[in-house]
Amino acid sequence: MTDSPSSPASPPARTGVFLGIAAYTLWGLLPLYLRLLEHVPAAQILAHRVLWSAFLLVVVAVLFRRLPAIIAAVTRRTLLLLTATALLIGANWLVYIWAVQNGHVLDASLGYFINPLVNVVLGVVVLGERVRRIQGAAIALAAVGVAIMAVSNGGSIWISLELALTFGFYGLLRKVAAIDALGGLLIETLLLAPFALVLVLMTQADGTGAFGHQGVSTDVLLIIVGALTAAPLLLFAAAARRMPYTALGLLQYIAPTLQFLLAILVFGEHLRPHDLAAFALIWAGLAVYAVDVVRAARA
Repeated sequence: MTDSPSSPASPPARTGVFLGIAAYTLWGLLPLYLRLLEHVPAAQILAHRVLWSAFLLVVVAVLFRRLPAIIAAVTRRTLLLLTATALLIGANWLVYIWAVQNGHVLDASLGYFINPLVNVVLGVVVLGERVRRIQGAAIALAAVGVAIMAVSNGGSIWISLELALTFGFYGLLRKVAAIDALGGLLIETLLLAPFALVLVLMTQADGTGAFGHQGVSTDVLLIIVGALTAAPLLLFAAAARRMPYTALGLLQYIAPTLQFLLAILVFGEHLRPHDLAAFALIWAGLAVYAVDVVRAARA
């Protein structure tokens, strides 16, 4: 019996698995890179992330002759949706960078752990999707975990919730925007680019800008951060075309798991008893959710 193109054992699917693992591994290890830029304000890192990723994405779109198709896909409705997603992803990136720089990688990983369950809730509330009983149980377990974090460590739970909610709404709006991953990210970064450019020019003018003032190594790191923004998404888009989307969704736990390990083993953040209890409940919810997803896919 030969494998179908979407079968997990087929060659395209195996390639997709490797591409997906690469994408989520890059996302998971990003805190290591951002720590190299801890001497640069988070807003400036975000500005350079936007500008250099916009430049790279334009180059990619030109090389692969995608610009005409991207321009054709930009209707008024799509542009409005991408304006909203640009604001959401900008807020997400800014808080994530700030969290890494200020010793909250654990809180950031929590945000991305609960994001899949936030997606389920948004699907039910906004899109009118029906939630299966086992999915409801998964959400309830995660909700109890978040509540424990909020009560015992309310000062930083906002980081987790902001990351989960902004990325959840970002995914929801991108789901209904009629444009592919490359085109969507290109338009989003171009929409953010004028604001990023103004910030960079203002900080350069008043002498507080990092670029060109803190050594060649800092300049190179700020340029490369653009590639580290675009590369994982392009890898993700390539993986999504080669493997079942359900299976790809299960790979998303690689990134927050790596962030969690970095927080504990590399950055020395403390996992207190209530943190462990909260994470255990959230992991239990995710395990229930993952089992349900696999069962539904097989059915």
